[in-house]
Amino acid sequence: VTGDHPATAAAIGGQLGLWRAGDPVVRGDDGDPADADPAARVYARTRPDQKLDIVAGLQSQGHVVAMTGDGVNDAPALRRADIGVAMGGGTEVARQAADLVLVDDDLSTVAAAIGEGRRIYDNIRRFLRYALAGGVAEIAVMLLGPLCGLAVPLLPAQILWINLLTHGVPGVALGAEPAEPGSLRRPPRSPQESVLGAGLGRDVLLTGGLIAAVALGAGIAAARWDRPWQSVVYLVLGLAQLGVALAVRAPRPPDGRRGNPGLLVAVAASALLQVGGVLLGPLRSLLGTAPVGPRELLACAAVAALPGLVLWLVRLGGPGHCSGRDQRPGARVQRP
Repeated sequence: VTGDHPATAAAIGGQLGLWRAGDPVVRGDDGDPADADPAARVYARTRPDQKLDIVAGLQSQGHVVAMTGDGVNDAPALRRADIGVAMGGGTEVARQAADLVLVDDDLSTVAAAIGEGRRIYDNIRRFLRYALAGGVAEIAVMLLGPLCGLAVPLLPAQILWINLLTHGVPGVALGAEPAEPGSLRRPPRSPQESVLGAGLGRDVLLTGGLIAAVALGAGIAAARWDRPWQSVVYLVLGLAQLGVALAVRAPRPPDGRRGNPGLLVAVAASALLQVGGVLLGPLRSLLGTAPVGPRELLACAAVAALPGLVLWLVRLGGPGHCSGRDQRPGARVQRP
């Protein structure tokens, strides 16, 4: 969007990949550019008030608009845009009107900031899927356990210990997951979309139900075989949530770089403490668990791995990923 000659605007748009021969160049001296072809990507001969109208028009279509500029005539549009970006070498008026000032005048900084924002948002959704699914599973176990013949599925200390181990260090480690490959090439999500939108709420319920099913199934089987079923439920419920943490992590970068080794360390440490709750005498006394033999421990670990394995297979076989990114094929970015 510029006040320069249309030929100049087209040449710069071509260098940026926004314009090709035959594409329209909207001229501000031919009418209101806000009413121009929605497919237009280049605007020339625009006045300051017309730049403001272009930003307002894009916002009325539901777009989130970032406006860059350095001159006095850019100030109204910088202020109206959702994110106004001023150049560090620009006028003081533009810098005061903007939300963000690029001190180095390097627009690639904006792209890096968008990529970091998408990484953070993906990790928030990733943590919500992991943590909320675990909470749903625990509630389901406590409510459905008595109906399945398990009078008190878990003691209060056992629930607190599971929450401490699963939502503690592994939850923090999930926040350090790297950006997913191609995250900047994804279409934009709707500003009205909930953080649990794009199917994340459904996935939380399904994942929580799967964890609860394996925990209750293991407890019922242990009760029938006259084994310490409460300790079995405790083990499977905690280990299954840790398995889900590994299943919802970001895909490995295609260049083979290490993703987030801190998550592996966090899950391993939490799993050892979870198992220690039935192997170590002081922890058994604290949590009210019973000793579990090696074969039973291996069986619990195998059953607990099922939810994470199912999620991993689903992710391999279908589009999208565990952070629930927007896959709308028709969405595209408008750049004023």
